Amino acid sequence: MTLALLLKAGEDRLRSAGVGEWRTDAWMLLEYALPVTRKDYLLERGRQAASEEYTRYEALLEKRSRRVPLQYLTGCQEFMGLSFDVSPDVLIPRQDTEILVEECLKFMRSGMRVLDLCTGSGCILLSILKLAQGTEGVGTDLSERALAVARRNGERLGIHAEWLLSDLFEVVGGSFDRIVSNPPYIPTEVIRTLEPEVQKHEPRMALDGGADGLTFYRKITEQSPRYLRNGGMLFLEIGSEQAGEVSALMETHFTNIRIVKDLAGLDRVVYGTVRA
Repeated sequence: MTLALLLKAGEDRLRSAGVGEWRTDAWMLLEYALPVTRKDYLLERGRQAASEEYTRYEALLEKRSRRVPLQYLTGCQEFMGLSFDVSPDVLIPRQDTEILVEECLKFMRSGMRVLDLCTGSGCILLSILKLAQGTEGVGTDLSERALAVARRNGERLGIHAEWLLSDLFEVVGGSFDRIVSNPPYIPTEVIRTLEPEVQKHEPRMALDGGADGLTFYRKITEQSPRYLRNGGMLFLEIGSEQAGEVSALMETHFTNIRIVKDLAGLDRVVYGTVRA
């Protein structure tokens, strides 16, 4: 089978399996399995695929057909222009979350200290530390396996951060200028309605926000003022229908509360300044 026919077979298989981005995913798995660049493929598309190439590609297609996320198969995902290792132990970084990072960066200054709650892969904290030079940060997570991924990302990117196994603020010490979080915010009963890639393969503890999706927002908005310095700010990613509820939770301890939309025009981030 030529490389061109191999790719075509991959596209057909993923389309039949109901994979939304079947054409893109078939190519990316081929690129990863062989490996081959787009330029090389165009020059060699008539070449016969070696048996080991076919075997590797077929194994990846089989998993993707079962709706295992592409990023868990290739082991990486780009975020804020950086490449992050990912595994089934962490939520896959999403473009929407870049809005959270971008908003926080607008208020970062050299010498500031930032805390990232529910850090997962570490993509939020590490992106902030990379792009806001002269800053330091701490990332917390309740999963040791997630923290292992975050540590690996920090080491690979050459960005220093402190990683703590902690239930939100449980073992956090000191004070911070900025606190950021993309906490679990999907209502428990809604999870079963999500795409198979999410409900069956991404870590449930990174998704489940309790009966109304607000469990973690209540804890974070109530506890974070104790850890914020004068003028400190809290930045939260939210579900597209949660802006009003999360803003209301922040009103007791925060002022100048703002809501930011994502590129699709949906509410995505809420932030505010801690009251003096």
